[in-house]
Amino acid sequence: MRQIIDFHIHSKYSRATSKFFELEEMVKWSKIKGVDIISCADFTHPRWFSNLKQNLVENPVGSGLYKLKSSDSHVRFIISTEVSCIYRQNDKTRRVHLCILAPNLEAAAKINKGLADRGAKLASDGRPILGMSAKDIVKIVLEADKKCMVIPAHVWTPWFAVFGSKSGFNSLQECFEELTPHIKAVETGLSSDPSMNWRLSELDNITLVSNSDAHSGPQIGREANVMELRERSYDEIVDIISTKDKSRFLYTIEFYPEEGMYHIDGHRDCSFSCLPEETVNKYKELCPKCKKPLTIGVLSQVDKLANVSKKNVNKNRHVPYKSIVPLPNIIADYFGMGRASKRVQNLFLGIVEAAGNEFNVLLDLKRKELVKIMPEILAEGILKMRDNKININPGFDGQYGTVEIFSAAERKAAKNNKQTSLF
Repeated sequence: MRQIIDFHIHSKYSRATSKFFELEEMVKWSKIKGVDIISCADFTHPRWFSNLKQNLVENPVGSGLYKLKSSDSHVRFIISTEVSCIYRQNDKTRRVHLCILAPNLEAAAKINKGLADRGAKLASDGRPILGMSAKDIVKIVLEADKKCMVIPAHVWTPWFAVFGSKSGFNSLQECFEELTPHIKAVETGLSSDPSMNWRLSELDNITLVSNSDAHSGPQIGREANVMELRERSYDEIVDIISTKDKSRFLYTIEFYPEEGMYHIDGHRDCSFSCLPEETVNKYKELCPKCKKPLTIGVLSQVDKLANVSKKNVNKNRHVPYKSIVPLPNIIADYFGMGRASKRVQNLFLGIVEAAGNEFNVLLDLKRKELVKIMPEILAEGILKMRDNKININPGFDGQYGTVEIFSAAERKAAKNNKQTSLF
């Protein structure tokens, strides 16, 4: 059965996260989006972990996946979290974020104890800052349960990632040393897509995963993993990731990397951005407006570390991917207004109700099915997105990129259409 899996999100106990982001909210939005298996989020936080123990039950028993006791939804939770490692190594401050997958709540409890015994202040935040190395975390996690998995998170983000330009490393080996063989996967993050990662031969035998890193319900599934599971279980999911089994790992769902907030170089305070070739040759890595250092984005960092040219990448050895623009963003561009506006949200929820979920709209429905549940021009926009026929102003220095799908004339026609009911 095809399962869409998002195993990196946060709870209301993480910084800059919706105060409404409870388990019920996660189930609600997973159903809207079409996500079948979702992270339980932030299991290291004591109050949240207590909430998980009280409100989740393993279903089926022994599967390592959990359901919300108060819900009959098909949505299942996988036990996972993210931690932030900030430490010194080789005379440089390193900031590396790691996703942790655990086979059950009992293993998560052992991880929490292992971290607390080493002085971690787990109640400080849903994504705790740990004064431990990434390698130390791998040791603690595997000591808790050998079925656990550690996955470097959003590996190219400048400030908090294993390959980050500001505080990362030049290779997995440099970071994890003799424990590198235990790293079976890395998370691409919103500002890179798999094709960019394929340019590092070091990642040839590493599985690339994609997750939303959601801080609120509407962000769930903006990136995700699509797997063909024989049975819904933690063991099968981890086996697929560990073996890079392309017969069962169907594809990842990706943000267009230009939409990510760190895709190209720039300085947000000065509203300035530039492409990698300009950064070095023209601007000497300094903002031309204020002369402060530019934040070097993901595209530049990939170019720096890559040892495979784009034309020499062998796509056949990798899990494929599909790039999407979230449906509210497409509707917002169609109307020429914010995605949180009432008109956008009403049409979004109406389309989702008619289609079953958002991923059915973005991935599956044919044109004749789309035009039955939305304006024809909007349906054409979804087809253009599937064919990569869109324009994106790239994100930089913490600012998301902006998507343009529709022409000014198409937006004007949409604004002038006073019909509010679903087509």
